[in-house]
Amino acid sequence: MQGSERLMTGHHTTGLAPYALRCERLAEPLGVDERAPLLSWRLASGRRGDAPALYRVRVRTEAGEQVWDTGEVADPAAVSVRYSGAPLTPRTRYRWEVVVTAEDGTTGQAGSWFETGQLSPAAWQACWITHDTSDLDVVDAPEEGEVALTDHGLQPAVRLRRTFEVTASEVTASPEVTASRKAPGSPVRARLYVTARGLYEMRLNGHRVGDAELAPGWTDYRDRIDYQVHDVTALIGEGENVLAATLADGWWSGFVGFDPRRSGAHYGAFPELLAELHLDHANGDRKVIATDGSWRTRRSPIRYADLLMGECHDLRRDTPGWDRPGFGDADGWLPAMVTGADHDLITAAVAPPVRAMRDLPARTVTRIGGDRHLVDFGQNFAGRVRLVARGLTPGARVTIRHGEALDDDGALYTDNLRTADATDVLIAGGDAETVFEPRFTYHGFRYAEVTGLPALDAADITGVVLHNDTPWAGDFACSDPDVERLYQAICWGQRSNFVSVPTDCPQRDERLGWLADAQVFLPTACLNADVAAFFEGWLREVRGAQSSDGCFTNVAPRLAGVADEGAPGWGDAGVLVPWHLYQAYGDERILERNLDAMTAWVDHVHRHNPDLVWRHRVGPHFADWLAPAPTPRDVVATAYFARSTDLTARAAEILGRTETAQRYGALGRHIVKTFAEHFVTPEGVVAGDTQTGYLLALAFGLLPEHLVPRAAERLAGLVEAAGPGVTTGFLGVGLVAPVLDACGRPDLAHALLRRTDPPSWLYPLRHGATTIWERWDGYIPGRGFQAAAMNSFNHYALGSIGEWLYQGVAGLAQTPGSAGYRELLVRPRPGDLTWARASYESVRGMIRTSWTRADGVLRLEVSVPPGATAIVHVPTGDPGGVRESGVAVADATGVQVIGTEARTLLCRVTSGNYRFTAADPRLAAP
Repeated sequence: MQGSERLMTGHHTTGLAPYALRCERLAEPLGVDERAPLLSWRLASGRRGDAPALYRVRVRTEAGEQVWDTGEVADPAAVSVRYSGAPLTPRTRYRWEVVVTAEDGTTGQAGSWFETGQLSPAAWQACWITHDTSDLDVVDAPEEGEVALTDHGLQPAVRLRRTFEVTASEVTASPEVTASRKAPGSPVRARLYVTARGLYEMRLNGHRVGDAELAPGWTDYRDRIDYQVHDVTALIGEGENVLAATLADGWWSGFVGFDPRRSGAHYGAFPELLAELHLDHANGDRKVIATDGSWRTRRSPIRYADLLMGECHDLRRDTPGWDRPGFGDADGWLPAMVTGADHDLITAAVAPPVRAMRDLPARTVTRIGGDRHLVDFGQNFAGRVRLVARGLTPGARVTIRHGEALDDDGALYTDNLRTADATDVLIAGGDAETVFEPRFTYHGFRYAEVTGLPALDAADITGVVLHNDTPWAGDFACSDPDVERLYQAICWGQRSNFVSVPTDCPQRDERLGWLADAQVFLPTACLNADVAAFFEGWLREVRGAQSSDGCFTNVAPRLAGVADEGAPGWGDAGVLVPWHLYQAYGDERILERNLDAMTAWVDHVHRHNPDLVWRHRVGPHFADWLAPAPTPRDVVATAYFARSTDLTARAAEILGRTETAQRYGALGRHIVKTFAEHFVTPEGVVAGDTQTGYLLALAFGLLPEHLVPRAAERLAGLVEAAGPGVTTGFLGVGLVAPVLDACGRPDLAHALLRRTDPPSWLYPLRHGATTIWERWDGYIPGRGFQAAAMNSFNHYALGSIGEWLYQGVAGLAQTPGSAGYRELLVRPRPGDLTWARASYESVRGMIRTSWTRADGVLRLEVSVPPGATAIVHVPTGDPGGVRESGVAVADATGVQVIGTEARTLLCRVTSGNYRFTAADPRLAAP
């Protein structure tokens, strides 16, 4: 099943109307364990100036019993409310509705539902079970072809099954089952609660359960294990039923990361399953089918399945019908081993799952010799292939190797995968046609080399894109095709690296949740997609990895041996990520859940650096990673120390923790003073004299006011001297365009955006890139590839320029004091482009900006959702001549002129759609 990724388009209506109802940021979620869940909605209206005056939320059980009624609440800014009614009960569906009343008394309403999960670890009855680990392959001295040496250490996926009976008295009519199973009915309700230490795929009566991939996802299993809930009512029938599972290593016991001393089995030795099937019957009884010693297990035809190494299906070992009623072949099936009944770490998943989001057809298929073919999907992505193989004899082997690039001879380039084999293998059974699609691995690739088929048609191989189903929320386009391609590359980098956790890369032996990569890219990620629930889930890992000393790690989930102690800019993500999520989504709970961890981190740095210059306990200190011009480490570290302290103080103030806010506010001011004393000369020169040094000082407010213009001028000079060019690394790159813009030099930001020589964003695109590279110079004609030890062609960190595409080029932003887009800032920077547009489905509703320039006229269109306002900067050479919807701007409904700046008219507008026309600012005298 394809996922639900799509560009949100808002809700078309004439009057005020709520839409896109969510519980805990998810649409109609099954398995909510939050006892006071957040209920939210967005607003739309076709009327200018429409705003909600009142809202009312009611929550009922399915039987119609009301459990909560807010009454009419006067709050024109509200688009969410936390449930505070009667205690929610486990495994119960609740229906809720919201009614909003506009200022003119008209109303709009919408309804949805959510369903609670187990609500408590104590509610679980199931045992952890696994296959008898003594029943594994004995590997003799390798012989060519059958058991390769490279297979050693890889484990088979196993199958587990349990039969159970459902009688006619326990079921009620179910047309879906009657049609599909020819059975008279099913239970009133059937829910499957399931998780694994490893990866699982559940089946019920021969049907796959759900569409989640790589479930239950990656967590630090020592702290937390997510479970999922599936509605399987329609799959149950009268008589014998079969609940079945396939279980594979995944992150639990497979290869993860790149440490050769600890390359795999970081959490456990062999995967385990925990599941409960709850059947609510027509007679009122509840039956629970739980994992226990009565289950039967067997090695599956999947000889091994590893996230890094790949997957091998040996169809000669298949046992058709194993997951259906009436299966009589019990040979080789063993009793399941019970490994425990501990449930304390089990929690409901809060993030949308990984899904198969789209199919990519093969762009070209080229025979490269004999039975070898090279497939180009035209796009670097994370996922797998689906291959239709025909005419294979039993035992015939088809091998699929994956790579991001081709070498100068046109062959598949895999050196940069390091120890990740990224190879999938099909060993044919007796079927004339086989569809091969791995299920417990994924790869980062654009090209696939297929060996073992005498012929391969493009229609027989498809790329399957995998990533978390974070609903796409944003869109950007402009008049420069290269910049549009850059935007698409940024988006594909995000898709490729949002696989269970925000990874650095999807292809090599790493794929870790590096904190710095996530924090620098997060502002872009939030504009591209609704990532609130995704990052809420990951922040659990960030907090869980924090040491008792308050030190965040560099990666989350934490992994032994991977630079444990947080470096400046890496560990600081534990502060920066919650802060930006609050700004983007306006949910104070994010700050509530993270403030104690934020203060502990600042205290950790302060305790080891009492002189307020961060030199000690810096971890591996990556500095401004991969910067062509390195910035002094103390400058980077102390700047982030100041930034984290300041944001911690602000978070405490928002939450009403006055004493904490004052304490960290005072500490932050002292760090700023210390930074200036140690690293800034009286002339405004920042130590190291690098772009990143000035960017950090200006963006984080670390300079005395009178030195800001000098530092800004020096930054501009460094950019101009470089080409204009960018010489920043991971930490500086996301700041360069916004800071130049704020310093009055958007022209330089545009110049950097359009540069095509390395280092630049467009250079990789000129050399075939479809995603963002890890290194500015990942490939240079004549020199070839950068060092294979670290040369990913699908990272997102350098793609953090995407934020400025939305906020700078298209002008879609919010004012500095706003959260959750309560007050928009529309401030486009046209540069020499002729048009640009952006849209964003915010927590309040759809926001759109669009501008064009032609025939001496600039046209700016703005859409503001109900309950929000906007400050609009209209670029023009004639502020007095600006018109809105054909009338003088001063006479336009909903528009208030609030001032002018150089070649700009400033207006405040209420909600609605606006169309400004003005003289093109390029026509004004300099």
